[in-house]
Amino acid sequence: MEVLKVSAQSRPKAVAGALAAILRNHNVAEIQAIGAAAVNQAVKSIAITRGFVAPNGIDLISIPAFSEVNINGEERTAIKFVVEAR
Repeated sequence: MEVLKVSAQSRPKAVAGALAAILRNHNVAEIQAIGAAAVNQAVKSIAITRGFVAPNGIDLISIPAFSEVNINGEERTAIKFVVEAR
């Protein structure tokens, strides 16, 4: 499964374009975000992606969950969104 990592500085439209491309090829992708601002950008990206793929008859669902991520030897808690075409 493709994993997109979103930061607070990520541009939602750019992430949405990458997410739409992955979904067209694989029907499932994962977005990871650490921190409130990054989660905000991720959610906006998912909403924009729905607009990108809807004309192709693709409806998206998103399943949020917690995930443990190792960054520089330190365990961090991330929010992950599994995005699937329905």
